[in-house]
Amino acid sequence: MYKPKEYLIHGLLLLFTLITTTLAGGEWVYGKSVIGDGESLLTWEYFVKSMAFSIPFIGILLIHELGHLLTSIYHRVKCSLPFFLPVWLGFIGVPSIGTFGAVIRIKGFVNSRKKFFDIGVAGPIAGFVVALVVLVYGFTTLPPAEYIYSVHPEYADPDFKGYGEDVMDFELGGNLLFWGMGELLADVDRMPAMSEVIHYPYLFAGYLALFFTAFNLFPIGQLDGGHVVFGLFPKHHGWISIAVFTLFLAYAGMGVIRPNMPLEELMLSIPLYVGFLYLCYSRTDFSVQTKLTLALSLAAGQYLVAFLKPEWEGYQGWLLYAFLLGRFMGLKHPEVSGTKEMDWKRKCVGWLAILIFALCFSPRPFIFS
Repeated sequence: MYKPKEYLIHGLLLLFTLITTTLAGGEWVYGKSVIGDGESLLTWEYFVKSMAFSIPFIGILLIHELGHLLTSIYHRVKCSLPFFLPVWLGFIGVPSIGTFGAVIRIKGFVNSRKKFFDIGVAGPIAGFVVALVVLVYGFTTLPPAEYIYSVHPEYADPDFKGYGEDVMDFELGGNLLFWGMGELLADVDRMPAMSEVIHYPYLFAGYLALFFTAFNLFPIGQLDGGHVVFGLFPKHHGWISIAVFTLFLAYAGMGVIRPNMPLEELMLSIPLYVGFLYLCYSRTDFSVQTKLTLALSLAAGQYLVAFLKPEWEGYQGWLLYAFLLGRFMGLKHPEVSGTKEMDWKRKCVGWLAILIFALCFSPRPFIFS
């Protein structure tokens, strides 16, 4: 089915991604880098140890994509092998997780709502099951509480008062599933704070897998979650996609413009932000007037919320994702002929996927302060 050249290219991308995620794992888990020196140098010993992060993480992403691939093959829909996207930014001192994820490209025409649904939902559910296994193992095999001193020996110093204002604080935001599993499975005396989970390779890999699962299950456009909504609600999926996207934008951009900003900054920020919002709707079928009205209404609503509740803030890290969705991927799902309802088994799977999204989604997945 696939040419040897394809296996070679995709295999090399997988290998490079495994290497880059291992390098990133060394930085996150142990605070060691290949460009460091002395105690901060990533030696071969710690490179191998860092695979406790990279192998489960890449393994979960691989299972996710294989879910799409095998279902496509089952339905005789031509598609590519998984493309892994390696990226490592440690050489410029920027933290990364070693990859932008993985994708497969559908090459054939999908002429059925059922096929769209099956291909879309298979990946997240397959990856989610493996992520659960990794997290169960991570929570039930936590090292002693003293383990953190091997990564941060300064914590053992009773006079340690923190790193000061010059060091940026970082922690994971959590989600319902990660929190619930921690409450049910972990030894409370060994459970790390969310700011220290990055040093526990299985927990960190599992958390990132849940993030990517929710990332793909957004019920918008041609994302996996969009395929699910397209299958469950054949007559209303377009409006559901627009509504969810608008709520997503409303939350993400909360706090971008606010009354307490200097006037000259506000005068520049408002038109730039309204233009940004307009571009986010550029791939819709709305008229120019409707797109502009949506952008202005969103900006005005967010400004009003900032005036009434200045302590409320969204998560501006989502804005880039919203822009990519709205401007490049689009919010529409390809149409197929007919609107026949799916059988009850597929409907149950669809609602299960929506539940998985709710459990895995974190409003603020990565918190910098």
